[in-house]
Amino acid sequence: MRRATGLAAAAVAALAWGEWLNWRWSRVLVGDRAGTSTAVVVLGYRNPRPTANLINRWRVRAGLRSVTDADADVGETRVIFSGGENGAGGTEAQLMADYARSVLAFDGTVVLEDRSRTTWENITNVIPLIEDVDRIKIVSQPAHALKARAYLRRQRPDLAAKLVRAEDYRVGEWLLVKPLLALYGLWTLRVLESDERTVSS
Repeated sequence: MRRATGLAAAAVAALAWGEWLNWRWSRVLVGDRAGTSTAVVVLGYRNPRPTANLINRWRVRAGLRSVTDADADVGETRVIFSGGENGAGGTEAQLMADYARSVLAFDGTVVLEDRSRTTWENITNVIPLIEDVDRIKIVSQPAHALKARAYLRRQRPDLAAKLVRAEDYRVGEWLLVKPLLALYGLWTLRVLESDERTVSS
C-alpha cells in the first residue's frame, strides 16, 4: 500500500512538473504588443507520409486557434506554414495547409514557406514573410516554439520585439506525455543562453 501510494505521488509530481515546465516555456520571449496585423507561424514536423501526421495536425489546430477574435477584429492575419520536403513528394508546409483547408475548413489567409529543413532555417526563411506585421506568434510544442523565438531574437531582434503568445499551450493537453516533452525540451533547449530562458514580464 505504501509503495503504491509512493508511486502514485511520484506520477502526480511528474505530471505537475511537465505541465509547469511547458507552461513556463510558453511565456518566455513574448510580450503584449498591440497592432493591426498578425502573422501566425506554424512550424512543421518530420512527415514522411502523403498526409499530415499526428504532430503536424495538432500544430495546425494550435495555429488556427491562435488566430483569435481580437486578431480578426483589428485587421490582417496570415497563417504561415513552414516546412520543407517531407520525403513523400510534397512539403510539410503544403500538408499542413491542406489539412487546415480541407479538414478544418480554414478560409483565412495562408502563406507557405516550403524550403526549411531545420528550425534555424524555418526562422530564416519566414523573416521576409513577417517583416511587415505588428505581431508575431510562433506555434509548435512549447519548447520548440521557444527555441524558434530565440532564433528569431538572434537573427532579427527588431522582429523578436513583436513576439506575442500563441495558443500552443493549454492546461491538461498532452498531459500524459508532457513529462517526456519536458525532458526532451530540456535537452533541446541546452543551446539557449541564460537570457533566452527568462520568462517575459
